[in-house]
Amino acid sequence: MAEITVSLHDGEELKVPEATPVKDVLGQLMSNKQRKQVVAVSIEGNVVDLQTPLQKDSVITPITKESAEGLEVLRHSTAHVMAKAVRDIFGDDVKVAIGPAIENGFYYDFQRKEPFSPDDFEAIEQRMSEIIQGRAEFVRKLVPFEEARDKFAREDEKYKLEIIEDLRGEQISTYQLDDFTDLCRGPHLPDTTPIQAFKLLRVAGAYWRGDEKKDVLQRIYGTAFYDKKALKKYLNALEEAKKRDHRKLGKELELFTIQDQIGPGLILWQPKGSQLRRLIEDYWKDEHYRHGYELLYTPHIARQDLWKTSGHLDFYGENMYSPMAIDDVQYQLKPMNCPFHIGVYNSRKRSYREFPLRWAELGTVYRYERAGALHGLLRVRGFTQDDAHIFCRPDQLEEEIFNILNLNLHILKTFGFSEYDIYLSTRPEKYVGSDDNWDKATEALKQALEKKGLAYALDPGEGVFYGPKIDIKIKDQLGRSWQCSTIQVDFNLPDRFEVSYIGSNNAEHQPIMIHRALMGSLERFIGVLIEHYAGVFPLWFAPVQARIMNITDEQIDYCEDVFEQMRKAGLRVEKDLRNEKLNYKIREAQVAKVPYMLIIGDAEKNDGTVTVRLRDGKNLPAMPATDFIEKIIEECREGRGI
Repeated sequence: MAEITVSLHDGEELKVPEATPVKDVLGQLMSNKQRKQVVAVSIEGNVVDLQTPLQKDSVITPITKESAEGLEVLRHSTAHVMAKAVRDIFGDDVKVAIGPAIENGFYYDFQRKEPFSPDDFEAIEQRMSEIIQGRAEFVRKLVPFEEARDKFAREDEKYKLEIIEDLRGEQISTYQLDDFTDLCRGPHLPDTTPIQAFKLLRVAGAYWRGDEKKDVLQRIYGTAFYDKKALKKYLNALEEAKKRDHRKLGKELELFTIQDQIGPGLILWQPKGSQLRRLIEDYWKDEHYRHGYELLYTPHIARQDLWKTSGHLDFYGENMYSPMAIDDVQYQLKPMNCPFHIGVYNSRKRSYREFPLRWAELGTVYRYERAGALHGLLRVRGFTQDDAHIFCRPDQLEEEIFNILNLNLHILKTFGFSEYDIYLSTRPEKYVGSDDNWDKATEALKQALEKKGLAYALDPGEGVFYGPKIDIKIKDQLGRSWQCSTIQVDFNLPDRFEVSYIGSNNAEHQPIMIHRALMGSLERFIGVLIEHYAGVFPLWFAPVQARIMNITDEQIDYCEDVFEQMRKAGLRVEKDLRNEKLNYKIREAQVAKVPYMLIIGDAEKNDGTVTVRLRDGKNLPAMPATDFIEKIIEECREGRGI
């Protein structure tokens, strides 16, 4: 038998017979202690099982339990264990669809007439434990198309048959776990032994293959870890996330509402939520003016021809709403603001001396989202982007990107986000523009990141078709990542709309166009803020900063006087003058997460002061109302970084 050369990524080599399984090679290249931590390996970028026979010279990179890839292998394997457990319990009443690993866990889709319940979870988890204790092996087999089709036809697994039909002419990859066989490319664990900590979490509806016209399936979600301590930590974080859920807090704090009569995915901002949004918008506008931007306002609809010229009908049509006829001309709601900003640019001839042009807009756009994808403020159908477009000369590109990064990180820090992951996305397979322009733009993005001293990861091939981009994913108090900020270089729209300027040589040139959003959308950003702060907002953008409370009716007139002083000073203040016990009023204010409670009794009335109570229960010494006003104003200045 022929020999092949196998080496670890660190260079150690070994000669072995062809078709030697990976696990046998690792047994010779690694200590037993090291080997126990390996659950799969990567060969030329492909993650494969330890059972995989090596057919050629290979460089092996071990995938260990503590790695993200190792955790994915565990969760994918646990999903198969769950599918087998469901089949064992419910038999032919269940049809099996698909079950991948996902971020933070896994899921499996099933068809079953009766809905799954939490009581079913207990039985499924018990059966999973029995399967795991049996140390069942995951066995991969490549079978001919006809054999795979016949097997799943006998079992009447219609979803598997549909997948197999898409693979006609190929060898079909299957995995067997005892008597349960599923279509799967893998990889999987060698056996069930490493699955030590798992939990089924919830069930939800899901369309087969995400198509609303296909069957509605039941999707069981779960998670798994290599040890119980990590699972417990994750479950505790889930409980904390439930407490912070922006939909729950949005209702309790009367920030926003969504009503079926209006339509799903469409937000109604209540007075306190509107105040919160106004404060964020005002800050955003002030910072943009301070950083050399000008603000634009543009319509919500445009002629359909505009979206044909921009390419949105071709590239984005399925996310746009149906056209409407106005004076026998077709119009459509805007999914983007950029063509309007180009319209402003093209309103007259431009000179190279005018650049850079920095135009920003809080522009409301409308995009079709499937009903199952809608999620409070985080995924909606109508939302306001903190949009901006910069037109500049090629020699200004790097500096403009650097300036955007400065403003971006400054605004994120002001709102309390100092941790983030940054990605630089490069040219995809399908793109517009010359390779030279792509290389120059990508290099400009890279240089700006490095000049700013920011660590980033390359995301090869994930740029948009019209240019490379930088994405910033912020992290909240629970360590969750949220995609908000993006900086994109565009070669497409300037060409489509024949955007030009007169250069120093009196010839026409095409400017560089940068798309940029810092918060992404106000709706999503506010949803993230609610969860990040658990509704306990910093004073400078808290919808209500203080609530005045009387002890008896004798202080009502003085309370009204204090209220007017604070309102005229620009403070956001409420009054609670009800004939209720003081402790009851305080408790209600704490539940409403009001930063300061001003308690006024006879002593305060006689002395012309207020007693200040913080929402955490601490008390400050009594002080004149004017001193409290100065305290709040100064605290807000510090919060805004003024």
